[in-house]
Amino acid sequence: MEDRFAGIREFVAAIDGGSFTAAAETLAVTGSAVGKSISRLEARLGVQLLHRTTRRISLTTEGEAYLGSCRRILEELDQTEAFLSTGHQLPIGRVRVELPTTFGRRHIMPTLLNLSLRYEQLDLSITLQDRAVDMVGEGIDLAIRIGALGDYPDLVARQLGEQRLVICASPAYIKRRGVPKDRAELAKHDCLIGWRRSARPNWLINNGKGHGEWFEVPVRHELTDGDALLEACLSGCGLAQLPNWLASKGLATGRLLPVLPELSGVVMPIHVVWQKTRHLQPKVKIIVDELVRMASENPAAFNAT
Repeated sequence: MEDRFAGIREFVAAIDGGSFTAAAETLAVTGSAVGKSISRLEARLGVQLLHRTTRRISLTTEGEAYLGSCRRILEELDQTEAFLSTGHQLPIGRVRVELPTTFGRRHIMPTLLNLSLRYEQLDLSITLQDRAVDMVGEGIDLAIRIGALGDYPDLVARQLGEQRLVICASPAYIKRRGVPKDRAELAKHDCLIGWRRSARPNWLINNGKGHGEWFEVPVRHELTDGDALLEACLSGCGLAQLPNWLASKGLATGRLLPVLPELSGVVMPIHVVWQKTRHLQPKVKIIVDELVRMASENPAAFNAT
């Protein structure tokens, strides 16, 4: 019977090492043996997984799609073998995590790095971006999402807390341009925005009925990083809508002033999201459990205070 797993370790090791030679050193075989194993794998699949030149190897489109599945198979196998040998569900393997840029950097990264120090076989691949991607299609194991979640049957979510949006400006900007009296007067002001959720530059404002609605604003500067957006606001470049955890220090010290408070206060939930599987892998479970614990012990980081 043909071995369906033959060549998979060699394929992954070659990509991780960047060459057949590096893979051979990792697996304690010859480079020729690695190359032959991958060639037999390609022949069995009927597709080319790698582009080969005398200097380097690279993935084909089919190879990119196959690599994610191969990694998950090997990681689950390693996880199971570790459990059988130790009797404990240890977090082993690589976890692919997607985080919002500024919130992830400030509030989630320290926890993830501490976990990686506590569990030496827990490896992390972390992407910081505010654009939500297809977790299943991109092979993302776990993500932090801010805002309303769509209906995704392949995902599981747990709410960690929420953030509240506030409109603010620096005293220098207010002195130079004045305070808008209502939302119509925003058209006369310089507005700063972060990452766009749609083609139009919008803020999510309070509609006075307990709900948020998208309101188009004129944009002076567009900054896709939260810390850069905060810095531009502090520097007097315009009005900005910021989450409370980002604006709180500036508001407390007077470096920022609240503007149009009746339009502020829209609450956005913060969730940890992971792929739905029959059995939650220990490497993902340990992160979910730690984030839930941190949210309960440090509510200021996850709640609209």
